[in-house]
Amino acid sequence: MDCGICTSKTILLFLSLVFWGAGAALAYVGAYIIMSYKTFDSFVEDKQSLIPAGIIIITSVVMVVIGLVGCCSTLRESKFGLGCFFLVIVIVFAAEVTALAFIFIYQSKSAQINQELQRSMNETFTKYGDSLDTKAVDDLQSQLKCCGVVNYTSWHNTPWYQKNKTIPQSCCINKTQCDGTTTSQFYQEGCVVKVEKFLHDVLNYAMLVILGFAIIKFFGMLSVCVITCRSSRRSGYEPLYA
Repeated sequence: MDCGICTSKTILLFLSLVFWGAGAALAYVGAYIIMSYKTFDSFVEDKQSLIPAGIIIITSVVMVVIGLVGCCSTLRESKFGLGCFFLVIVIVFAAEVTALAFIFIYQSKSAQINQELQRSMNETFTKYGDSLDTKAVDDLQSQLKCCGVVNYTSWHNTPWYQKNKTIPQSCCINKTQCDGTTTSQFYQEGCVVKVEKFLHDVLNYAMLVILGFAIIKFFGMLSVCVITCRSSRRSGYEPLYA
């Protein structure tokens, strides 16, 4: 068998197998982004950052079928099957590039993101003690080890502090030995910075996964072209014997 054909088939068979793993991984990444934003739903109003997650999940749905089509078409060198496989790879590749573009655009608006986060978090922290967001604020401060929007002094402007003259226990480093008034007992970093960093880390992780799969898709497209071109040449040869 032609070395180029053999290599291309190996790449495509590997790519077909990767599609199953890619589908599972992309579904996990998309779900992880959505769940991460859901955790901080009370503080994040910009839902555009969920667009990449939606694209990723939609892409993952068709992965198993694509892998099956790719494997069968590669083994049989079916031009029609390989053509369909190539088209699907192009569509998935375009979807992944689109998701990457949305992530880059979202991350480029860091100043705007910080302002929107700070505004929405100020509104939520102001309602502390009188709304369902109370638990969300406590969970946020405990999980991210932060206190207040900018820092613990942000609490001084809230109705909770003006009424109780204390800062919530979720701000305390050691909750069993904290009276809610001693500043040295509080987390010193504000929550807006922590949330922003967390969201950027999630998107960076998603971007690396998508980029890796996009590179594989690119080589897959090249392999389909090689097999199709070589097969066409072989079918055009005339036999030298009667």
